[in-house]
Amino acid sequence: MPDPLLPPSAPSVSSAPQRPIRILLADDHALVRRGVRLILDREPDLEVVGEAGDGAEAIEAARALDVDLAVLDIAMPRLTGLQATRELSTLVPGLRVLMLTMHDNEQYLFQALKAGACGYVLKSVADRDLVAACRAAMRDEPFLYPGAVTALIRSYLDRVRHGEENPGQVLTPREEEVLKLIAEGHSSKGIAEILVISVKTVHRHRANLLHKLGLRDRLELTRYAIRAGLVEP
Repeated sequence: MPDPLLPPSAPSVSSAPQRPIRILLADDHALVRRGVRLILDREPDLEVVGEAGDGAEAIEAARALDVDLAVLDIAMPRLTGLQATRELSTLVPGLRVLMLTMHDNEQYLFQALKAGACGYVLKSVADRDLVAACRAAMRDEPFLYPGAVTALIRSYLDRVRHGEENPGQVLTPREEEVLKLIAEGHSSKGIAEILVISVKTVHRHRANLLHKLGLRDRLELTRYAIRAGLVEP
């Protein structure tokens, strides 16, 4: 029997369940987005709350929606996933970003990590790795596909041995935009119209790119842009 002199004990209240991880998904292929969404939405702790078809749309959506994690394709129109990641790190502090790509490529991997991504997942094994990568990201743990760490170390050591590692060689955001448009085949006049700058300014940026990167012509700039993950090969 309960003691009549003691107040009744309060009913036990279980802690409220945590809300699902809210995810923004960006890929320029609708079929890919649909497949990835199916993988994520079947998990009770994951919820896709927004989609985007390119990097610029991803930035707009991330600013408008209350999202915890952005899953971005690397190569997209307008702004790549790499460019969008750099912008998001400033515009939406605390947002985690995962790169989802078809490219098992060491250069893309380096660029993604430098841009601020906390993980790199291959589309070919997204059904196996993506859910774990999302959860790791929210624990502030990096996620790399199997073998990526070995690739990172091997690539870095190769660059050091050959004197090719030059971390000080960084392009400005505007130079990167010009480089991407050059690699996509736009003329100087077209680039000027897209970026709302003069043709003379485009020529100056192009000259700076050639000088900084030690390249000779448009073809070599295009090859560099592909290696840097600005455009798809």
